[in-house]
Amino acid sequence: MTSPVWHPFTQHGLNEPIPHVVRAQGALLHLADGGTLIDAISSWWVTTHGHCHPRIAAAIAAQAEQLDQLIFAGYTHDPAETVARGLIDLAPRGEGQPELRHVFYSDSGSTAVEVALKMALGYWHNLALDGLAKARSRILVLEHSYHGDTIGAMSIGERGVYNAAWQPLLFDVGTVPFPTPVHEQACLDALDAACADKPAAFIVEPLILGAGGMLIYPAWVLREMAAICRRHGVLFIADEVMTGWGRTGTLFACEQAGVVPDIMAVAKGITGGAIPLAATLATAPIFDAHRSTDRARLFYHSSSYTANAIACAAAVANLAIWREEDVLGRTAALAQGIATRLERLAGHPAFANPRQLGTIAAIDLVAADAGYLSDLAPRLRAFFLERGILIRPLGNTIYLMPPYCLDDDQLDHIFLALAAAGDHFGG
Repeated sequence: MTSPVWHPFTQHGLNEPIPHVVRAQGALLHLADGGTLIDAISSWWVTTHGHCHPRIAAAIAAQAEQLDQLIFAGYTHDPAETVARGLIDLAPRGEGQPELRHVFYSDSGSTAVEVALKMALGYWHNLALDGLAKARSRILVLEHSYHGDTIGAMSIGERGVYNAAWQPLLFDVGTVPFPTPVHEQACLDALDAACADKPAAFIVEPLILGAGGMLIYPAWVLREMAAICRRHGVLFIADEVMTGWGRTGTLFACEQAGVVPDIMAVAKGITGGAIPLAATLATAPIFDAHRSTDRARLFYHSSSYTANAIACAAAVANLAIWREEDVLGRTAALAQGIATRLERLAGHPAFANPRQLGTIAAIDLVAADAGYLSDLAPRLRAFFLERGILIRPLGNTIYLMPPYCLDDDQLDHIFLALAAAGDHFGG
């Protein structure tokens, strides 16, 4: 019987196999046919401590018996209050920089970014109403960025085949060139020039671009980007949806640059990857610009499941794990294990440009046709699937972003498969 399910980022006309997963534990996915897969990309970058983590699963079960869902417009509950305080406590801090003080909930990385954009534009709109500033509406973005698949998130992301059908819906943005090695200053100069025109905000994926090809840039560049925005009075937005929760070696990537953004979007690992939840953190000036006795000035955004109590309970458990366990110790050990093996793989003639940031690693397979729509990526997916590994390459870029519970034997198996892929597809 043909399944009625329409899968994301899946061309059903190719009739590629769709594995049926029946359960998961740790870094393993168990299939209906009895096989297993090592989840080498944390099921699209969300699973941090491992699948079905007992503390998080127990918190979800307990909350489901007490309070499942509550309208969040004008109401609140303990899990949401606890998560908000925990996020504020863990948020990046920097000397002389305003603290992130307020938390707005949503349900995905895309919506967290949409909220960030609406906060930024609302801030300037309300300041203009008070005669404190001129209205600003232009958004600056970093070249090759990806921020999600809703309309605003697509508008500020790289344009291409993946959003061509919706071009009439997308708004215009200013693009700053990516700071490739030895061209960092050109990026900063371009940002400085663009900020002189007084845009509303500049949004970045801090330190590493995800879907844009796992491109890495140094912390000092991120620090200078934030400084340029401050100098021009431009809001600085950090999209930590992928980079947050330890992926880059620190809890949040902005910490490595000593940067406190005006607005920060978080999602994916906020519940350990167990259940959807997202949040957008803002400094006091952003919140205060919307606070008024005038109801027309409130922040007009919500979804039906904003701050769902069960999702927030999962996040409470995740925050407790971060407070009480040496998670960064685990990520450091995993990062070292990846680094050792990546260094050996880098000598393979079929590969180029090995790179790593924390537990994220990527390497490019040398290929004549390496574009996003080449048949290389699906062939690589199938190759790894046959070897019991879930890896989803970006064109010719093979990347790893595993859960932190991955053991040495599983890591060895992954890198042996990578080497075999080089032997099979190289040249």
